[in-house]
Amino acid sequence: MIKLNNYETIYILRPNITEDKNLNLVNTYKALINNLGGQNILIQHRGRRHLSYNINQYYDGIYVQMNYQGNGRLVNNLEKSLRLNNNIIRYLTTVNQK
Repeated sequence: MIKLNNYETIYILRPNITEDKNLNLVNTYKALINNLGGQNILIQHRGRRHLSYNINQYYDGIYVQMNYQGNGRLVNNLEKSLRLNNNIIRYLTTVNQK
């Protein structure tokens, strides 16, 4: 049995994105994690928040948090997809020790 790590990925969407596009992105990334062998996927919408500093002339962003179990290959593919999406202005993935 392959040991899976616990990961948390938080990404920030542009503030002018529609709710439908937001839900579409959430479902897309959930399906991507699932297809790459991720398990126990938990997604939390953290809502619109003011940024500490402006990013690409944006002062607010929509935060989405994803917790899941997976391996390094999954994280690499997920981060590549996040990096190439113009609607995402920042993302961060951390390993949770349990």
